[in-house]
Amino acid sequence: MTASSVPPVAWVTVPEGVLVRGTDERDVPALVRRHADLDLPQDWFLKECPQKEILVPGFAMSRTPVTWAQWAVFADEHTLEAPPSGPDDHPVAGVTWQQATDFCAWLAERTGLPVRLPTETEWERAARGGDDREYPWGNGFDAARANLLPLGLNGTSPVASFPSGASPFGLLDMAGNVDEWTATPYEPYSGAPGGVAPEETWASDRHVTRGGSWRHNRDLARCARRHGAYDPIPHDTGFRLVIST
Repeated sequence: MTASSVPPVAWVTVPEGVLVRGTDERDVPALVRRHADLDLPQDWFLKECPQKEILVPGFAMSRTPVTWAQWAVFADEHTLEAPPSGPDDHPVAGVTWQQATDFCAWLAERTGLPVRLPTETEWERAARGGDDREYPWGNGFDAARANLLPLGLNGTSPVASFPSGASPFGLLDMAGNVDEWTATPYEPYSGAPGGVAPEETWASDRHVTRGGSWRHNRDLARCARRHGAYDPIPHDTGFRLVIST
């Protein structure tokens, strides 16, 4: 492989800093009321508890999810059960956690950079910055800031199409477009409320996904929302990249 055929990645630095991770249990009743139109169970929000301040070391993250154009270079070299291709500038979707991990290992070998999937904590730090905002852009939901179900596009959009939905560090598509794999297997947070399930037995993969996709509603766009992939084949799941700094 020549240097020119290595898919370029736009890296954004996320400096060391404090993440206000998760949700305060006292805020859960209000969250349930605010999402009453979606009829969401309280348990979904309790998985985010307790809220805790965590010092997160610095890292760099890809500005957008991996695109079909970037994925194609990897897919051309491998015989795998790959998803059908999409427009070059759209995020790759329909990849398994293992395929996403293999892509990271492949790119690390080609570039000499320690490329990997983000941890769940890194993902939330990148989306939320240094405060406890509800969405990457702030506390109020705005359907025009992300490719989610309320926007009604019924499919993926080119990455970076919603600059007004940027996170505090300038990362794009942290909410909507495709759900994103993390490196972290699901388990309750330490000190979680009683009754929080020890595992998500219904999930097709135990690794946490974040951000929600074009077919998900506003609840999955919340920075604190944690969940597994819903389908046996994660048709709307992609990923982004991280390197330690």
